[in-house]
Amino acid sequence: MDIGDIRIIDAHIHQWDPFTNPREFSRTAKLMRALPVPLGLAVRLAPRRDREFVGEPSAYLAPYLPADYRTDAAGLPVESVVHIEVEWTGPKVEETRWVTALPFGVDTPALAAVSASGFPAAPGFAELLDAHRSASPLVRGVRSMVAHHPDTGIRSFAAAPGALRTSAFLDGFAALVERDLVFEAWVYSHQLPDLVALARRYPEATIVLNHLGTPAGIFGRVGKHTGLDAAARRTIFERWRDDIADLAGLPKVVAKVSGLMMPILGHPVPRPGHPTPVPELTDRVAPLLSHALEVFGVDRLIWGSNFPVDRPITSITGSARTVAAVLSDRLGGTDFVLPVFRDNARRVYGLD
Repeated sequence: MDIGDIRIIDAHIHQWDPFTNPREFSRTAKLMRALPVPLGLAVRLAPRRDREFVGEPSAYLAPYLPADYRTDAAGLPVESVVHIEVEWTGPKVEETRWVTALPFGVDTPALAAVSASGFPAAPGFAELLDAHRSASPLVRGVRSMVAHHPDTGIRSFAAAPGALRTSAFLDGFAALVERDLVFEAWVYSHQLPDLVALARRYPEATIVLNHLGTPAGIFGRVGKHTGLDAAARRTIFERWRDDIADLAGLPKVVAKVSGLMMPILGHPVPRPGHPTPVPELTDRVAPLLSHALEVFGVDRLIWGSNFPVDRPITSITGSARTVAAVLSDRLGGTDFVLPVFRDNARRVYGLD
């Protein structure tokens, strides 16, 4: 599918340097650089839940900076990007300062917006929001990594389930709404009802669902008992289908068609340098994308590559072409291109 000559906004990328940034994976990256351990052996020694989540770890073991993104996006007309926080373990505002100082927009796409790190239940959340906005005029929102899975064999990013339901989170969320900031929500699919409840409590809030809710195991077995067979995967799909339809009924919620190539969905991980062919990915993700289009409509879907996290499965161009192929088939043409790949991101992140 030819996306055309429009200037694309990639609304979900990550930037990091594990050797200079305090990231969750920095210690591992430094250890791997210091010790002459073959990558294959190191992977086999890592916990299974980490192996399944990352698929192939090389992206986490090296810096990923504007020039790296430029190389990965070669051939795709990306005009600008939105950086989304990821696993910064130091003072959260420092990630905002760091990423906005990177050399974007020289011979690389421009940095259009930043979704910074923050957790509404944490003490001082309102002050943190003000610090983020003071650190960069590009801050448009905050992401909380509240993804928690009941299967202990699947990596969780929140210490306990139910983070979105706590009174501290619900009360703290008001500070974000008062500042008219976007909330980026990354959850696993069984947590979608919690996000529905949050959106109903704050109907004026703009909430961006990351990665269509990450239905872990929908394409294959992961963890200890998730997606074990076709029947189990069908159950995951049916629950996701119903819950995301409920969420789409709330008009201020927008969904990112991003992260659909994350290994934790159960994709077979190909050999490095051999991305999964677009036709194969198109067939695989079509039921998810088709339902998302049906319930959200073309004006509430935003494309993002989720690079470099999705790199073990596909390229940035492969991701874009997969989404484009499915949506154009369902819409009977290319009217989707500007909304999903550009206009919706401009509206949601206030990029005018």
